[in-house]
Formats: sequence, structure tokens, C-alpha cells
Amino acid sequence: MSYKHVLVAVAVTPESHHLVQKAVSIVSPVNGRITLITLASDPEIYNQFAAPMLENMRELMLEETQLFLEELKAKAGYPVEKAVIATGELSEHILALCDKHDIDLVICGNHNQGFFSKVICSAKAVVSSSKVDVLLVPLR
Repeated sequence: MSYKHVLVAVAVTPESHHLVQKAVSIVSPVNGRITLITLASDPEIYNQFAAPMLENMRELMLEETQLFLEELKAKAGYPVEKAVIATGELSEHILALCDKHDIDLVICGNHNQGFFSKVICSAKAVVSSSKVDVLLVPLR
């Protein structure tokens, strides 16, 4: 089976490059499409006492995320159609994107700490209610 549109759940970590390369290897033989999705970091979890500075921190973290997505796209060696920065529950965004954009494969990293723990939890929710295949890729 060939996949024509792959959604890749990424984070601002070096391991995300591995996930994008996996997507490229899957879609390039059929000239398929790649979409990236990530969660926006919430600065409130880092410092509850810095309320006046949170808005500036939020903007900086969003800019960092956008720059990282641009780097992923530039280093992919293959066109990335779209990059989405989501907030809230990742699995809901993944399922909605799959329905709206004819995505036929979701790629998530299998990692046991930080952001990827959230992705794995989201992947379980996606697997249980998804109408598309989900590929969990081991990360080191």
C-alpha cells in the first residue's frame, strides 16, 4: 500500500528530523504530500510566577517553534505542504486534519520523555478512533 498524504507529529527536538525523513521515504516514491503538526509550548508550565512576562514568553516560544518548523521543512529534501502549530489536545487536531485534508497515514515518535510522552498518549487516542493508519517510530 502506498500513502499519498502523511501527517507527522513533531516537536522542537532533533528527533523530529528522523520522523520527517521517515515520511519522505514513504511519500517520495509516489510524489505524495507531507504535513507537519506540533503543539505550541505553554510558558505557564515553566513559571507560574512570571504572569506579566508570559505574553512575551508565549510569543518567543511560538517564534522558536515556527523557526524550527521552517528548519525541518528546509532540511527535509522534499516539499512539505503545510506545517500546523496546535494548542490543546493534539489527538483532536490530528483527527480533524486527517478528515479535512485526506491524510492516510499519521507518523508519531515513540519516546518516553517530555513532549513525545504527550504524543504517545495522543497516538493512543488517534489509534483508537482513527480511520487512517498510525506509524509509531522508535526514537533514541
